[in-house]
Amino acid sequence: MLQNYVPILIFLGVAAALGCVLMGLGYLFGPRHPDSEKLSAYECGFEAFTDARMKFDVRYYLVAILFVVFDLEIAFLFPWAVALGEVGTTALLAMGIFLLILVVGFIYEWKKGALEWD
Repeated sequence: MLQNYVPILIFLGVAAALGCVLMGLGYLFGPRHPDSEKLSAYECGFEAFTDARMKFDVRYYLVAILFVVFDLEIAFLFPWAVALGEVGTTALLAMGIFLLILVVGFIYEWKKGALEWD
């Protein structure tokens, strides 16, 4: 029984070793020329090393929640699509209801202005 997992373990070992080797080579041979533009805050919109109690816009959380919701939607769609031939119309109806609920939530977020940045 454990013999079936040997190829997976070999694959994971080779992938981890290759990843470590490539990151190490990038660290050893990559240029290191930091400037003010590279060290500036990006993605989150505020400085990372300031007071932990500073206020920032709640829209960052809304966008993160939207990402998680639609990322989970895709995670559920792939196995469903693979097994659609075996599970039949009941699963098609269930997935339709699931997607309808997600679309209603997306429309709600859109109408509330969670996707608009002023």
